[in-house]
Amino acid sequence: MDKMRAEGAGQKIGGRVKEAAGKLTGDTKLQAEGRADKTVGGIKNAVGGAADAVRDAGRKKH
Repeated sequence: MDKMRAEGAGQKIGGRVKEAAGKLTGDTKLQAEGRADKTVGGIKNAVGGAADAVRDAGRKKH
């Protein structure tokens, strides 16, 4: 698993926690930060997945 993929997954989880905490406390800024973290985490996860696919494709050719 690509390092970026793991970081992205962790960031998505952290974002979910922040967003939920913001909802519970009524803190709209914390909710927005949580949504942003989830988005960035998803992007990192996708980029990491693409890197994994490229690396795996390179291994299959050899």
